[in-house]
Amino acid sequence: MVGPKYSRPPAPTPPAYKEMPPDNSPQASEWKTAQPSDAMTRGKWWEIYSDPELNNLEEQVSVSNQNIKEMEAQFREAKFAVRIARSALYPTVAVDPTIVNNRTSTNLGNSNNTNLGKDTTTYDLPLSVSWEADTWGSIRRSIMSSAAAAQLSDAQLENARLSYQAELADDYFELRGTDGEKELLETTVKSYQDYLKLTQDRFRSGVASGSDVAQAQTQLETTRTQLIDYDVARAQYEHAIAVLAGKAPAEVSISAGSIKITPPSVPVGVPSTLLERRPDIAAAERQMLEANEQIGIAKAAFYPLVGLTTDSAPIGLESTSFLHWISWPSRFWSVGPGLSETIYDAGKRRATLNQSIAAYDAMVASYRQTVLSAFQQVEDNLAALRVLENEAKAEDVAVQAAQNALDISTYQYKAGTVNYLTVITEQALLLQNQVQAVNILTRRMSASVLLIEALGGGWDVSKLPTVKEVSKGK
Repeated sequence: MVGPKYSRPPAPTPPAYKEMPPDNSPQASEWKTAQPSDAMTRGKWWEIYSDPELNNLEEQVSVSNQNIKEMEAQFREAKFAVRIARSALYPTVAVDPTIVNNRTSTNLGNSNNTNLGKDTTTYDLPLSVSWEADTWGSIRRSIMSSAAAAQLSDAQLENARLSYQAELADDYFELRGTDGEKELLETTVKSYQDYLKLTQDRFRSGVASGSDVAQAQTQLETTRTQLIDYDVARAQYEHAIAVLAGKAPAEVSISAGSIKITPPSVPVGVPSTLLERRPDIAAAERQMLEANEQIGIAKAAFYPLVGLTTDSAPIGLESTSFLHWISWPSRFWSVGPGLSETIYDAGKRRATLNQSIAAYDAMVASYRQTVLSAFQQVEDNLAALRVLENEAKAEDVAVQAAQNALDISTYQYKAGTVNYLTVITEQALLLQNQVQAVNILTRRMSASVLLIEALGGGWDVSKLPTVKEVSKGK
């Protein structure tokens, strides 16, 4: 086989993740473990969140998502392309049977010809055979190129499956975050109703002004308006989840409920394993193999083609008698080896070879960029989890402080030492911090999902179909 032997080019791989805290730090044990969980090992990484409703929705992605079905069909198409390429290793045989009736003219001017004016029938069963010897490995490289393309298609399918699963989980937690903020506003509305009653009672007692009542009424109605607005976001997330699950929006309804957990432990591992855990990296690597085989095919074009062909008189059977048509004496054949070589093509083969080399270099750069982007995504979400956890702790303190400030200002208002504007200010600060706390938790869950996606979601390169498996074409 002429052409370069393929070996995977090296990619930049750091010895450790920058954003990983030390193993002995309290933070390290709170949101990741050293070994993968059973759920991620099986590929059902969403089970790590222990949410039955999420589990049910995720199971439908692989079964009903139309984009995944499209890519599954494309993968099957790529598998049949391998069989097409493999067929070039074997001879091509064609048959063209004919039965021809002939009658000669009686006016040929030769009365001594006894065949004039007679009918004759000729029975032909010719077989044409052609076969090209894979002398320089061009056909074998074509097979390997097609197999790499099929493996690429499978890796792209798995990458898309993981992407849609992660998108659904992200939308699900965004919906839950919206529910959490809505629950918070519902509680706040009830609290503001109590404050409105307080100002009304004080107004009737003559110890508060009508302005206090108006301010309390405005605060209440503004919050009610905000509460209604959350229905828009929730509906959109629910519709998006339905489509990802392959359903019409009218077919999916998700129960209301806020996020009740914090991000679970996620198995991170060492950076070197990331190259085996991400389907998009596997896809980029298969693209390099496919491009490498094209270089070999281009180099094989510089050598002569050797084959076996039949000429204009092929192998077959021929007779003027139907009874003797299929018989050994009726055989005829004309077959022999052939060799062809291109002498001049104005540099076409050289340009094709250089084009293939350039395409391979481009695939190498694309592969290395994919690896770098993968490390960036892991680092980004490790950093997000670390920073957001610290932010959540600080926000919890802020919420408690805002609640204490509101309690104090309420007592002072009842005692008549401050006006109601002070109470409204503390109410607004408390609600702002409570909403921020819910928002931080939602962002932490999203970062957890994105980290799992960045780590490959339990997939590894051993799940990529072998050349033998993609050659079956089923």
